[in-house]
Amino acid sequence: MNNEYLVTLNVPPALEEIIVDCLLMLECEKGFSSLPVFAHHHENKGLSLAEQVTGRQKRLQFQMHVNTPDLEKLLTQLREDFTGAGIQYWVTPILNQGVF
Repeated sequence: MNNEYLVTLNVPPALEEIIVDCLLMLECEKGFSSLPVFAHHHENKGLSLAEQVTGRQKRLQFQMHVNTPDLEKLLTQLREDFTGAGIQYWVTPILNQGVF
């Protein structure tokens, strides 16, 4: 059974530095990546007028490769520190990985 996962976080831009600090403190074995993205959602809650018109909201996406013990540690820390912050996340099993 594979015990490795890809965790994806969509984070409000204002939280960029604090999320980076949090992830660095957790010392994930394989590090993480970040990139700017647009989030699209049917709810207009918290969107500016421009975001409502364009149908997209600026976010930062963080992706990290974690094993089961690190996953539980990561999710627990995020819940403790960021409940209510509007961070969307999902966890996907990694079927295969490597370096070419």
